[in-house]
Amino acid sequence: MAIDAETVRRVAHLARIKTPEERLEPLARELNGILAWIEQLNEVDVAGVEPMTSNVAQPLRLRDDVVTDGGKVADVLSNAPRSADGFFVVPKVVE
Repeated sequence: MAIDAETVRRVAHLARIKTPEERLEPLARELNGILAWIEQLNEVDVAGVEPMTSNVAQPLRLRDDVVTDGGKVADVLSNAPRSADGFFVVPKVVE
């Protein structure tokens, strides 16, 4: 698939990117170069290659899922102008 200046103009318009006329041809060449690299990557035989999430094989370290109050109630409420019984006190906004 080759990209020409008209395609670049149309894509720039759809993306709402202001592109001067003298930049359309260079952009088309750059995009064609990128597509050529993608085509080159498509030629690589990856049959039998396992997908990987990291280049270092490590098991995920999991922690127990324990529900807590965070232990920071006093720290959080220390910034509040007013608090009562572990909650923020705010003015009533609904009648």
